[in-house]
This record gives sequence, structure tokens and C-alpha cells, in this order.
Amino acid sequence: MAQYPQSPTMGQMMDRPLLISSIIEHADRYFGSNEIVSRRVEGDIHRYTYRDCHKRARQLANALAGLGVKMGERVGTIAWNGYRHMEAYYAISGSGAVLHTINPRLHPEQVAYIANHAEDQYILFDMTFLPLVEAFASHCNTVKGFILMGDRDRMPATTTIPNLMCYEDLIAANSAEFEWPLFDENAASSLCYTSGTTGNPKGALYSHRSTVLHSYASAMPDSLNVSARDTVLPVVPMFHVNAWGLPYSVPLTGAKMVFPGPALDGKSIYDLFEAEQVTFSAGVPTVWLGLLTYMAQNELKFSSFKRTVIGGSACPPAMMRAFRQQHGVEVVHAWGMTEMSPLGTCGTLQTKHLGLSEEGQMAVLAKQGHAIFGVDMKIVDDAGVELPWDGSTYGNLLVRGPWIISSYFKNEGGDVLVDGWFPTGDVATIDADGYMQITDRSKDVIKSGGEWIGTIDLENIAMAHPAVLQAACIGVFHPKWDERPLLLVVKKTGADVTKEALLAFYEGKIAKWWTPDDIAFIDALPVGATGKILKNKLREQFKDHVLPTA
Repeated sequence: MAQYPQSPTMGQMMDRPLLISSIIEHADRYFGSNEIVSRRVEGDIHRYTYRDCHKRARQLANALAGLGVKMGERVGTIAWNGYRHMEAYYAISGSGAVLHTINPRLHPEQVAYIANHAEDQYILFDMTFLPLVEAFASHCNTVKGFILMGDRDRMPATTTIPNLMCYEDLIAANSAEFEWPLFDENAASSLCYTSGTTGNPKGALYSHRSTVLHSYASAMPDSLNVSARDTVLPVVPMFHVNAWGLPYSVPLTGAKMVFPGPALDGKSIYDLFEAEQVTFSAGVPTVWLGLLTYMAQNELKFSSFKRTVIGGSACPPAMMRAFRQQHGVEVVHAWGMTEMSPLGTCGTLQTKHLGLSEEGQMAVLAKQGHAIFGVDMKIVDDAGVELPWDGSTYGNLLVRGPWIISSYFKNEGGDVLVDGWFPTGDVATIDADGYMQITDRSKDVIKSGGEWIGTIDLENIAMAHPAVLQAACIGVFHPKWDERPLLLVVKKTGADVTKEALLAFYEGKIAKWWTPDDIAFIDALPVGATGKILKNKLREQFKDHVLPTA
């Protein structure tokens, strides 16, 4: 850790550590009667309060202590967004252990690898994932037991899972008399692994300090803008970068929390939005696509929904327009990474933008936004020379800040920083006002004749066509130019468009030489464990694609 000179005159403030347990204590003390509503895996709707959550988190903390979990040891979770998972968030980290959220969409072999690498002592899981746990449990070297997050009557009659315990039995058997311990705020709080599209996943080990600071910053008006007047439904999973920090920032502000459980289809999300009068949500574009499609097919409108944060991958401008113009929903374009806890930028307007036309404002909002306080960023060329913030020069994006990793768990990958900055792997521009726009992932940029072509712009234009549901652009071999763009398109149900018509749709919107050389219509795009389109799969699938000759 960096050492700084000590001033001869130090401040005279109380020395209280920034700990995650203080968030649930605050929610209990000042917003104790505010609701947490969950659609359970059992199918029903569960309701209780922040005070109830805090009580049960303390009971779970006592249960973990009784099982011998020590400070700094990892405890895994494989669960949907729900009240029991929320209790585990606070019980595990608050007691000094480390919360390790595991993505259940990974293959059992990957889950076993992650659990072993983390050296998990126990794993808590929703009963949805009983078959998954049965598939990998015998391959876990350090796990002493598994805890099914349900009632006694939901426990399986027979199972191959060793030392299987009932969550509700553990809660009932333990007292709520538990005093959250005080310790160094730099102690590890939670562990999230990257999606591992190339090589084995690597762990980002967050601290209590980094998490509390991230929670403060993400709740700010020009970030996620969460307040006690909101009803928040996080669609982004709690196993994906801690649901972008919402399980911390929402109770920190006292907002009502609504958990969707496993039902993430358009109808289920819409029904819960309306029943609970949700005002704010967050998720990846693929989920919102399903919601908007369901609403369009059934001619539905929102009665309470006011704004959403969209991240994980670039939000197509067509989706942003649909939310804004058809439903009056503000879209906040956000960007971040697992290695950043994850929030880095948010796309909100400044006073000087309010006089712009609708199109002018859309041009600003289509960018990933400006850095929130706590995050610093810059763009550099391949030699590491910093590039100008002119909105057109693009380079490799680097970041630094108090909730950005300095190394991976167990130092996997060695020294990852470049002169104290974390290289994101994104290619971006930054304009004079500090608004950053991702043009591509460095591994996805198409290198054509020595020049770069960003794929995101090509995808966004395609998705603005009324017949296009989804689009992805990849580079394929070209004998003269090395690579040229191939556009892969999923059509909307009942809609049709020809290759020629879609290519003509690009005219006047981009430089002519950026126009895709070919278009292939496919039934579906491959999606990874975090909802992102897997371009590596597409590149493998279309590696032998022959482009038409001029």
C-alpha cells in the first residue's frame, strides 16, 4: 500500500471504521419499517422490513460463528435476488468473513474451480440450484457444508450433497443477540470473479472501505440517484458484481427494495413493477429488450417507473429512445467493471445540456458518461502516451480510484497496474466535458487496413432499424484489408428486411469504409453468464465466413 507523508497537524475527528455492518444498522435505526419485498423461488411474494432483515442477519451471523467460520474466510452464495440473499450479504461480511457470490450460469466445472480457488468454507444456495450444487459439490476441496436457503419442508429427501443444512433451521436455532465486530476498514468484505471468457476467472477482492465509499458515490444524484422516496428493483443479479452495489446503496438511503427472484422474463418484471410501484431499476440491455418487447406486444404502459440504469454492455440508442419517448423513462447509461466494484461512469445531463434539442441530448446520453467522484480516468495510445480529450481521438482506457483493484485475488495474473492505473481493456474517447464513450473492447476492435473500426456504432445503427431485434458486429478475414466487418442480425418476430436494405440504412450515418461488407441473419446471439453477447463464440462460428467480392 502507498505510504503518504504525515502532516504535523492532524484532524481531530472520531476514528470510526467504514464497515458494511453500519449500513444495515443505519437502515434498521432510521428506516426500520420500510419494506423489502421478494418474489421467492417458492413462487409467492414475501414481505418484511429492514428491521426484520437486520434481525435475521444477526441470527445468521451467530449461525456462521457456530459453524466455525472465522474472520477473513470465504463463504459462497449461489442465489437469486431475494431477502435471504440480502441477509447473507450482511451476515457474512458484517461478521468479518468474506462474501463470495458465485454466478450459477457458469458450468459446474467452472463453479468448482471458483469455489476451490476462493477456498470457500460453506456455500449457501437457493433450491433452484440444487442440481447444479449436486453436480459440483464432490469436487470442492475446502467446503465443509452446504446450506439450502429454504424451509425444512423444501429439503430434498435424498441428495449426494455432503453435510447439507437447512437455512431456516439455522436461523431459528440462533439468537439475534449479536454485536457487529469493529475491525480495520481495509479488511476484505466480498469476492467477485470475472466472467472468465478467456482463461480462468480471476477474483476481485473488495474491502469494507471500498464498498462503503462506492455505496456513497453510487447513490449520488448524478450517479444512480437513489433516495428514501424510491422503490428500487434490481434486475441485475446479486451474483453479478454485487448487483452493482444496490444491496448497499438502497438500504443506505432507506429506499424500498423489491427483489424479482428467478423470474426475469418481460411479463414477470412488468407485473412486479406495477404491483409494487417501482420507480427505479437497473439491468443489462438483454433484459430490457425482453421487457420492452412484451410491453409493445401487449400495448402496456408504466404507471410508476421513472428511470433505469443500463450497463453491462452498451445501451443501443434505439432502446434509450423507446424508454424515453414511448414510456417517459429516464435512461442513465452507466459503465464499469467487476474490477471497479463496478461503477465508474454515469451518463447524466448538465445544466448547459438542457437547452439542447432532443437529438442533441441523446448524443450526450448515448455516451457512457462522466466519471463519478472517486474514479479518475484517461486514454492512452499503445505506447502509453496520454491522448487529448476532444471526443474524437480514441485510445486505451485506464482508471484508478479507491474502489478499483490493485491486483487480483491471490495475485493471479501478476502486476496488473500500469504506472498505478488499471487498464480496462476498453477503447474509448473522452470529450472536453469529460464524457467518455466506449467505442469497443480492445479485443473486439476491427483492424482494417491499419485503421480501427469500432463495432458498437455499427451495432447501434442496425438496431435502430425497425425490423432488427439484436445485432452484433465482428471482424472476419479479408485478403487485402486483414479484417472487415461482418454484421450478424436477429430479426424481430414477424418482421423482415433484406441484406441490401439494411446496408443501405447505413448510408450517411458513418464513413463509407466502415460499412459492413456482409450481413448474416441468425436465429439468436450467444449470451454469456452476465448477459453479454459472446463475440468470441461468434468469431469462432464465423471464422471461415467468405466475404463477397466487390
